[in-house]
Amino acid sequence: MTVRVRFLPDDVTINAEVGEALLDVADRAGVFIPTGCRMGSCHACTVELEDGDIIRACLTAIPSGREELTIHLFSDPTW
Repeated sequence: MTVRVRFLPDDVTINAEVGEALLDVADRAGVFIPTGCRMGSCHACTVELEDGDIIRACLTAIPSGREELTIHLFSDPTW
């Protein structure tokens, strides 16, 4: 099953497989999500879902049960 993933603010959309790592999806789409530790503790890869949930992209896979997933990227000059 595929899910349409939309990255904002650049409005880049790509199809992804359920269970695919969000960082891999972003990379395929040409979207940069900064990473640090890749274990979720540094919060460098923090992104926001359309419902306001804050997630860490390094720990997140594309969920099932959705047709579309919108990811709001933060701009953090530290990373």
